[in-house]
Amino acid sequence: MRIVLLLSLSLAAQPVQFTDATAAAGIAFTHNAGKAGKRWLPETMGAGCAFIDADGDGWPDIVFVNSRDWTPRGRRSTHALYRNNRNGTFTDVTRGSGLDVEVYGLGVAFADIDNDGRDDLYITALEGDRLYRNEGNFKFKDITAASGIVNKGFGSSAAFFDYDKDGRADLFVANYVQWTAQGDVRCSLDGSQKSYCTPESYKGIPGKLYRNAGGRFEDVTLKAGVGDPGSKALGIAVFDFNNDGYSDLFVANDTQPNKLYRNNRNGTFTDVAVQAGVAFSEDGVARGAMGVDAIDHDGSGRAHILVGNFSNQMLGLYHNEGNGLFVDEAPRSPIGRASLLSLAFGVFFFDYDLDGRPDIFAANGHIEEDIGRVQPKVTFQQPPLLFRNEGKSRFADVSKQVGLAFTRPLVARGAVYADYDRDGDLDVLISNNNGRAVLYRNDGGNRNNYVSFRLKGTTSNRSALGAIVRIGSQWRAVHSGSSYCSQSDIALVFGFGSEALLPKVEIEWPSGKRQTLTNVRTRQHLDIREP
Repeated sequence: MRIVLLLSLSLAAQPVQFTDATAAAGIAFTHNAGKAGKRWLPETMGAGCAFIDADGDGWPDIVFVNSRDWTPRGRRSTHALYRNNRNGTFTDVTRGSGLDVEVYGLGVAFADIDNDGRDDLYITALEGDRLYRNEGNFKFKDITAASGIVNKGFGSSAAFFDYDKDGRADLFVANYVQWTAQGDVRCSLDGSQKSYCTPESYKGIPGKLYRNAGGRFEDVTLKAGVGDPGSKALGIAVFDFNNDGYSDLFVANDTQPNKLYRNNRNGTFTDVAVQAGVAFSEDGVARGAMGVDAIDHDGSGRAHILVGNFSNQMLGLYHNEGNGLFVDEAPRSPIGRASLLSLAFGVFFFDYDLDGRPDIFAANGHIEEDIGRVQPKVTFQQPPLLFRNEGKSRFADVSKQVGLAFTRPLVARGAVYADYDRDGDLDVLISNNNGRAVLYRNDGGNRNNYVSFRLKGTTSNRSALGAIVRIGSQWRAVHSGSSYCSQSDIALVFGFGSEALLPKVEIEWPSGKRQTLTNVRTRQHLDIREP
């Protein structure tokens, strides 16, 4: 008996390992930034990726967004679509999918816009964003012209959400700056050779809010009050920060104040970022914000905000105090110290070890190849960061404890998570700027028990965006967007340590319906349809 107990403790103490499964899984995507020595701003930005269940079989497939050469150089760069073979591998099914087009793409989001049971795709691009309807069998049709969506700005991240709770998925698009090849500004790190400019050199572009009117989208940006002309937005988080049942928006701006748009429940929004304490850093400076996410990481019942910032600025971890105010806890924690020199793009919360507490992931990489020449402590390629949630708002840096592959430096941009092999724990996918994508398989997280919920709305929007699952003190909301120019799988995964049976699971649907499940076994994947 004593020997068995010691063995059990030894296994439990072994840390989770992330293994580079890219080649073994059949992933061979390489992002093309079109770099040709001109050092044009968009070359530093792309691109995003998504875990999307494109065929509705419950196994997450993959979409990679690609950019292209500025002038033809004899090669073709298209987006990529990978089908999950349900055995730990993927097959490239891009050809003939409708996504095999050349554009200078940046971001991606998905939702079922027509409630037909298939997730549709939105891709941001310099030439103008594209909306693709999922036709089934891994075929997508470009319906942009007929949709009413016209966004020809410098689109970055996008997110779907049902802001007016009419049962249809609406769309918010973050736009960056007014850049053209003809109007490109010359910048320099050292006064001699050209470098990539920061966004201060260009004017901003307001984001766009499109209301889904059923078959067509209506631009309601100005009417809704979310069209700030000074925004230089790169990340979007959809979450209900004041727990009033309506989805709010956090918009991460690069060198401009962040926005926290409170949903007024009448089709309009009010920016409360300054009074909430999330517009600036602690010292009142607008940081270079990129990716963003939001979740209740401490069981307080309130969602908190994670923001990826530029190097020498550290991550932002804004704690929701519940009175309309947020406090950035990163400067006084290991998160601030460990992330100070990193340039974080894709960031998110996820429970990598399934202990019931959401952890923090950050995908990093600088924009300047020779940044070390002027800032010796900052590197171009940077390893990802992983912070384990130890409870009571304490996080420990475990980046060097989860496998050698995880310590490899990257030029990361988009980052997403999903349980792609359906073993219970969450795996990570990173799209690298002008480089090969990386798939990290989570080995060992499923030593703890879990339940995965994939929700389908009926009266609510079919993607169940805004639905909440509550299990004890844990709760998760189905959401689009987050990270940077990317979207993770929308299945909700809960970790429970050794618990084998859950007495009660409560589901709150956007329509107002409430559903209770009792005596739910752990270690299973559940598909739940709104009653």
